[in-house]
Amino acid sequence: MSVFCGKKILLGVTAGIAAYKTASLVRLFIKSGAEVKVIMTPTSKEFITPLTLSTLSKNPVYSTFYEKEEKENELWNNHVELGLWADFMVIAPATANTMAKMTNGICDNLLMATYLSAKCPIYFAPAMDLDMYKHNSTKKSLEKLQSYGNVMIPATTGELASGLYGEGRMAEPEEIVSFIENDVLSSLPLRGKKVMITAGPTYEAIDPVRFIGNHSSGKMGFSIANEAVNLGAEVILITGPTYQQIQHSLITRVDVVTAEEMYQVAHQYYNETDVVILSAAVADYRPSKVVDKKIKKKGASLKLDLEPTKDILASLGAIKKNQFLVGFALETNDEINNAISKLERKNLDAIVLNSLNDKGAGFAFGTNKITFIDKNKELISFSLKTKEEVAKDILQEILNRINA
Repeated sequence: MSVFCGKKILLGVTAGIAAYKTASLVRLFIKSGAEVKVIMTPTSKEFITPLTLSTLSKNPVYSTFYEKEEKENELWNNHVELGLWADFMVIAPATANTMAKMTNGICDNLLMATYLSAKCPIYFAPAMDLDMYKHNSTKKSLEKLQSYGNVMIPATTGELASGLYGEGRMAEPEEIVSFIENDVLSSLPLRGKKVMITAGPTYEAIDPVRFIGNHSSGKMGFSIANEAVNLGAEVILITGPTYQQIQHSLITRVDVVTAEEMYQVAHQYYNETDVVILSAAVADYRPSKVVDKKIKKKGASLKLDLEPTKDILASLGAIKKNQFLVGFALETNDEINNAISKLERKNLDAIVLNSLNDKGAGFAFGTNKITFIDKNKELISFSLKTKEEVAKDILQEILNRINA
């Protein structure tokens, strides 16, 4: 899965022969999991049809400020709305004419109006003939556009439409996608960091049919894993039984069932990690003896001998070196004191407290309400939010401390 997964990309197409490559570019963005909308300059439609790009993007293609076909009730294409919609804007090909307009704020078409309204990162891929590319005015445009904060995807050297051979050829669609991905990743705060996360419940067998477990869905841990990847981290996700799914090239998912299995895998990866977040609801006890055949119902009651499972969090805290170690505390009473006690006993850098007394928090909800407590006993409480938003809050608090 790419960094583009779930992102919104606005592609600006201008009037250069390289416009034909935008069909492949749209397909690559879509394949990477992005939603794509296309704005074409009026004359770019002489090089590739709006029908092609609308079919590939599965969205209408925009070119003018209003839809002229709607004679009875003309539809306004809001350039401000389009600019705010996008997570990334990519102008490819960026011709000498378009770059001159971008440099000087000339706003004579929908694409230029949207460019001037955009709040997102903007990438541009120059494309023109050799002599045009080397002209001093073009060089000034390239310099100014980058000084404005735009990111240039360098032109390559190759055979040009004129028949000349040299610099000015637009980067290939695969190169454009790779360039933007690498640029995005390089600027992310967890780039180069490895984050280990535990999620979900553990199941402790009673017999081949029954087990001791809890209601944890794993959603909180999976949300943290997803956000950590969005911030550039390489993630090791150790999860108990769950229906939650994440498919991402930067996530190594390890499925376990029991607390002992989670303990072993956590210790296997621990030394190579930078941040460790243990959100799993690990069973505190397990049957001291597992029966190899199904226990038949014989009486009014059944007695089980239970023994404690290994304390994963405490064991990692005891051997902690440079890792930033975060635990979770789900409490029902005296929440703050119990959470702080756990933080100190287990040598944690922070603990995330949630209470079953808070409506909408805990197991089986898509929301959570947390208090983040660090080793200096600084408490930061958050309102009830979706678990995706909670994941962002948790990782931001961690970043605030590891970057301090």
